[in-house]
Amino acid sequence: MNKKNIALLLVAALVMPAFAQTTATPHVAKRQAAQQKRIAEGVQSGELTAKETAHLEMREAKIQADKKAAKADGVVTDAERVKLQAEQNRASRKIYNKKHNVRSAQ
Repeated sequence: MNKKNIALLLVAALVMPAFAQTTATPHVAKRQAAQQKRIAEGVQSGELTAKETAHLEMREAKIQADKKAAKADGVVTDAERVKLQAEQNRASRKIYNKKHNVRSAQ
């Protein structure tokens, strides 16, 4: 191999990891939409009180803010993705618990 090929391989090796991490968060966005739908269904069915709904909406807003912060530097790292997923897991459990408790809006 000549020096030009080695230099090209070295540049490619350094640049490729940067392309692997993007600001796209399609799974987070899809899950946010699904959770918003679950909250809306809970309100419509009377399973969620106004206070419960406000609490869940604040939790969803925090996830949105964290997603925006993760994208701010142009790269969403694996650690940031794990954090967002954990937040969404907690929010999902809260939605389920609040929809299935004894309180209702009626």
